[in-house]
Amino acid sequence: MKIAMTGVSGQMGREVLRETLEIPEAEWVRVLLTPKKRNNKLAKSLKKRYGARVQIVRGGITDQAVCAALVEGTDYVVHMAGVIPPASDANPASSEACNKRGAMCIIDAVKACSPQPKYIHISTVAVYGNRNEKHPFGRVGDPLLVSAFDRYAMDKLYGERYCLDADLDSWIILRQTAMLHPDMLKNNVSDGLMFHTTANAPLEWVSARDSGYLIRRIFERDLRGEIEDFWKNIYNIGAGKKGMCTGYDTFNDGFSIIGGSAEKFVRPDWLALRNFHGLWFYDGDVLEQLFSYQRDGVKEYWKEIARHHKIYALGKFVPAKLIDFFLFRRLLRHPNSPRRWVEDGDEAKVIAAYGSLRAARALSSDWKDYKLLSKGDFGDYDALRDKENAVLLSHGYDESKPISAWTGEDLASAARFRGGECCGEYGGDPYQKLTWRCHDGHEFATSPFTVLRGGHWCPVCQQPAPWDFDRIAKFSPFVAQVWYDSHEKDENRVYDLEDGKPVVRALSEDGR
Repeated sequence: MKIAMTGVSGQMGREVLRETLEIPEAEWVRVLLTPKKRNNKLAKSLKKRYGARVQIVRGGITDQAVCAALVEGTDYVVHMAGVIPPASDANPASSEACNKRGAMCIIDAVKACSPQPKYIHISTVAVYGNRNEKHPFGRVGDPLLVSAFDRYAMDKLYGERYCLDADLDSWIILRQTAMLHPDMLKNNVSDGLMFHTTANAPLEWVSARDSGYLIRRIFERDLRGEIEDFWKNIYNIGAGKKGMCTGYDTFNDGFSIIGGSAEKFVRPDWLALRNFHGLWFYDGDVLEQLFSYQRDGVKEYWKEIARHHKIYALGKFVPAKLIDFFLFRRLLRHPNSPRRWVEDGDEAKVIAAYGSLRAARALSSDWKDYKLLSKGDFGDYDALRDKENAVLLSHGYDESKPISAWTGEDLASAARFRGGECCGEYGGDPYQKLTWRCHDGHEFATSPFTVLRGGHWCPVCQQPAPWDFDRIAKFSPFVAQVWYDSHEKDENRVYDLEDGKPVVRALSEDGR
């Protein structure tokens, strides 16, 4: 077995590489490392530890020749490279290069191979966009509503769609949820990004090592010929119920290891009200049933981080007010902090995160005035996290059918639910491209699988920017059913980028 990987310098990537090299059948793994100086040390470390079992290709992920050299002669390609927030916010060009164009180059390189290696594409939970207590559970096939100005998610959405439309021989897309790793706390106290987290955001975590173990299990079972029906599909990676919490819980658990809590270190008016991303996976057990990889729970993992970084325990001997002042309040002035947007009158970002400047300024600073999902203010919290009680979004067709039983009427019904129509005649192949037309009259070719199973729709309307879901929700019940969980029906705005800067404008009289 010969494997190519991108992204091995990341938290998930290093675990995938380590787990893969524990498989006896893994002859070698070829990895892509960019020519940055920080990767010189990693390259030496990998060669010292693994010798000839690790082959290193140095170069940029947008260099087609480099990508071709990476994947040549391999049996599997695992694409994990990504520029994630806050780096993607600070440097959107790097996000576009890696998350969008880099994915395209890797996919093109795979497609050019003969025979083609099996391709594993790591996507993200961020493509689903904002969720709250009204629809905390989500699944593959739900609307993909990338949050306004989320550069990372918009580029990852494009990369995922490119994979679906590439007609590869054998592929899977894995939508990765929030990642537990040893440096979580350290990495999240240096940027205003932490305050983008909404208190009632349903978050499902999974550890980097469980994600790595999952990829190993995929290799092992595929080598034994046990998962032939697994390929050409999309799955959600999570930890199940033991990984489910909320934004409030995450602050509580994380801050507890330095002697604090959400209510000691954070005020509710510091946090955004919407335009975040996260959900609990209703279908997360699909991968678990196949690969038995879910081992780590979120609360236990935070305790492990405390054991790993013993210096955090010193925080318990420092007055909470001092930690609050020197560690957290300084982040309120960070350019990526929602409260900074409010102070600066950054209209576009404020409206996206709060609805209006008035709503942002009206928020209470007292947690007693804030209804919390995890405190039972919307019903029994444990029962709400039970998938048996989940209120699911409709996909617009008979979802009880297996993919093999789809009919032309299923496709037509799904298209109508999105405000458009299916223009082609379905021949029974869910991966055969057909012509579709959206509400705006854009015609596009894509597979029934991409629409019904993937949750994608018109690439012109869906692919931000601009983000004009206020308009789309008025004629697409598919979008409306979740968009109005956090937006008012009389909101009529378009979120856009002008010269790379966020702007918001009112819809014109013709609804555009």
